[in-house]
Amino acid sequence: MLEITHGVPVFHCAPQGPPLGSERDAADIIGEAWSQQARVIAIPVSRLAEGFFRLETRMAGEFTQKFVNYRVPLAFLGDISEHVQRSSALASYVRETNRGNQIWYLADRAELDRRLGAAS
Repeated sequence: MLEITHGVPVFHCAPQGPPLGSERDAADIIGEAWSQQARVIAIPVSRLAEGFFRLETRMAGEFTQKFVNYRVPLAFLGDISEHVQRSSALASYVRETNRGNQIWYLADRAELDRRLGAAS
């Protein structure tokens, strides 16, 4: 679903559907978002595949790298505090990505709205 937030077309992935985590999944989402002329993609964390937040699986890195390569900003929306509490490496990764403008781990749509508003 496409929504305009602070003048930015944001493609919101549906909260229901198959788990996401592969490079192919990333490419499919990017293609779908581009077909709707989105400039930012938002994915609910509930859609992420089992193991996504275990860095040793490399799933998060490979998935997000597609978005970085195609220069498509990506926001994961939802509570990941349990995962972050279990892994200091993941906590560092999330903290670093949230400092940039390419990959964000955000609590909800309201936080995404604030980020996009600050950037406009």
